[in-house]
Amino acid sequence: MRIEATTVEEQTRQVLHNLNVVLSSKGLSLANVVKTTVFLKNFADFPRMNATYANIFGEHRPARSTVEVSRLPLDALVEIECIAELAN
Repeated sequence: MRIEATTVEEQTRQVLHNLNVVLSSKGLSLANVVKTTVFLKNFADFPRMNATYANIFGEHRPARSTVEVSRLPLDALVEIECIAELAN
């Protein structure tokens, strides 16, 4: 349980990769995500996080909330939670 990435871009990529791994275990992908909540340690990092986030999601644009928080586990710069739709 440690974070090796040191920039918000690297951490955003890793978080979304981790989410994709969890989703794929249920036969889903980031394309199934309908809502995310992004927690940023510093809102000044928003433009850099947003560019990485948009690049990974591509044309898919789930609803999103972004908030600044005082501290994240393991002193992370970014944390993302998501809600995904499981098609029947």
